[in-house]
Amino acid sequence: QVQLVESGGGLVQAGGSLRLSCAASGRTFSSYAMGWFRQAPGKEREFVATSSWSGGSSYYADFVKGRFTISRDNAKNTVYLQMNSLKPEDTAVYYCAACPYYSSSGLPPSVCNYWGQGTQVTVSS
Repeated sequence: QVQLVESGGGLVQAGGSLRLSCAASGRTFSSYAMGWFRQAPGKEREFVATSSWSGGSSYYADFVKGRFTISRDNAKNTVYLQMNSLKPEDTAVYYCAACPYYSSSGLPPSVCNYWGQGTQVTVSS
């Protein structure tokens, strides 16, 4: 069992940066691949980024490549999402998830086992 709590969301101007954190409880955190997903109003939840259990591999959705970076600190049971050059279309609720495996082609939300409550990111133009 893994419990996840996101933090770090907020309001930022276009071109700005935010760093999201996802703190996990549970002794098995390091055995999970971790993912970040987002959901904008009226849209389905979509994949953003994923990290392998070791943090040695990562994969990003095309619309965030070069702007977002996922990282994890297994000693702190925490995964991060550094978001730079934010755009208004990045506005969404961002969720972290613990997933049973890493994929170098992204993950559908249905694959992941545990979810945080989400944190709102709003980018103004």
